[in-house]
Formats: sequence, C-alpha cells, structure tokens
Amino acid sequence: MIDKAFIGRELAPSTLTLERGRLRFFAQAIGETDPVYTDLDAARAAGYADLPAPPTFLFAAELESGQSMALLELLQIPLSKLLHGEQGFTYHRAACAGDTITVRPRITDIYDKKAGALEFVVKTAEARNQRDELVAELRTVIVCRH
Repeated sequence: MIDKAFIGRELAPSTLTLERGRLRFFAQAIGETDPVYTDLDAARAAGYADLPAPPTFLFAAELESGQSMALLELLQIPLSKLLHGEQGFTYHRAACAGDTITVRPRITDIYDKKAGALEFVVKTAEARNQRDELVAELRTVIVCRH
C-alpha cells in the first residue's frame, strides 16, 4: 500500500526553457495544424509574443527532468504496475518560445478502489513563467495495480 503520509508532500521543481524548434516539433508530433504553433508570423498576428506551447506540452518539463520517475521511486511503484489514469490542464496565460517555465508539483491525494486492488495517486502542479506568473495548473492521476 502507498503510504498516505505522502499526501501534501511537495516534490522537486522542474524547469524548462521553451525553444521554437521543440515547440514546432511537438505541434507536428501531436498533429496540430493551427499555424500559430509552427509559424512565427501567424503566432504574432494572433497576438502571441512568439510561438505558443501546444496543448499538453508543459507536461514535458517534468518528464524531461526525471521527476516523474523520482515520484515512482519515492512511492515505490514499479513500472510494471503503473497505469496512466488521467491528465488535465487549466491554462491561465500562454507560454511562448523564450519563456522559462518552472513546474512545482505536490501530491494532493492517495486513495484506493476495489478493496485495494487499485491505488490512485493525484499530483497537482503549478507552472509559472520567469516572471512568476501562473501559466497553468496541471493535474495527473497515476494508478498502481496490485
């Protein structure tokens, strides 16, 4: 069983500087066709300072930093038992190429279902830019099968 004492624990922050090339590549990889994500002139015409980060891109900061794996190690969840339960984003402002985004996660809930056969870990995080402005709130639910 995952120790519920971890509820409320803040995890190490992750920082990622957004680069145009990565934003374009990600947009193409997810099949995004809106030119604001790949064409600087289109992005600026739409009111962005630079290419905006496509939807779900901010999750990359934690993946790249290794913090997602560190969470599994902390909670002693083997990869063979891991399921992706849910992921959500609430956006407050655009994150654009040139911005440096810091994601600060926290474990907000741990609960089980099916008499403990499934355990759920809820992690929420704030993503802030280099001006400490709230860019987005992220929510992830991971599931451990027993």
